[in-house]
Amino acid sequence: MKTLKRKKFEKLYAPLEEELVAMARWAAKTGARIIIVFEGRDTAGKGGAIRAVAGPLNPRQCRTVALTKPGEREKSEWYFQRYAAHLPAAGEIVLFDRSWYNRAGVEKVMGYCTPEQAGAFLAQTPRFEQLLVDDGILLFKYWLTTDQDQQEKRFAERLDDPLKRWKLSPIDLAAREKYDAYTLAREEMLKATHTGHAPWTLVDFNDQRRGRLTLIRDLLDRLPDTKVNPEEIELAPLGHEPSVEGFTVLKPIKPYDPD
Repeated sequence: MKTLKRKKFEKLYAPLEEELVAMARWAAKTGARIIIVFEGRDTAGKGGAIRAVAGPLNPRQCRTVALTKPGEREKSEWYFQRYAAHLPAAGEIVLFDRSWYNRAGVEKVMGYCTPEQAGAFLAQTPRFEQLLVDDGILLFKYWLTTDQDQQEKRFAERLDDPLKRWKLSPIDLAAREKYDAYTLAREEMLKATHTGHAPWTLVDFNDQRRGRLTLIRDLLDRLPDTKVNPEEIELAPLGHEPSVEGFTVLKPIKPYDPD
């Protein structure tokens, strides 16, 4: 299958943007609380998928949570505690750029937690997520799949692109040598945490643009009927333009021309 071109993607994405805005309007009207978990290997395309979902939405309503590694105090807390602090209130949509599932993946494979801690996580997570769902939160969990060859290609692109170099961390580079270990960890995680109340959905992200469209379409299809008519707004006539006397008004700069 050919890679989806940008213009074709934008044409297919445009009506989905409208549906996402309608979804957010519905959430605000009904007080729905929505969590979307984005997980996958390094370079899978989590950031692009999150931007595609959040792009047309009000950032005051839809926020992204991407936590750094825990500090010393957080390491002594109940594992889910720092994630619970970011759960949505009424009308909010929270997108987790990686989530509590760090413990089943990078922490386990890289030795940042003990085998006992990893095992406890797999046992506790279905119960934790059951509590979220029982309280009325709409929880969606997506795993973005990508082949090793595609992952290596994207690693090389990040290395060559100075604007993407920051995405390559020492942990990412070390993870390249543990591909099989990550695969085993993922399979164990899916087996333990794919439940009726909080199922996983795997999306093919070898073509990231197709993956974004597929993920958004699935998300919208699984939500209740989100049709809420927008409020009527009437723009009143404007008065006189306020004076800017005494202020410096910057003019647009000319494009840089090296010639």
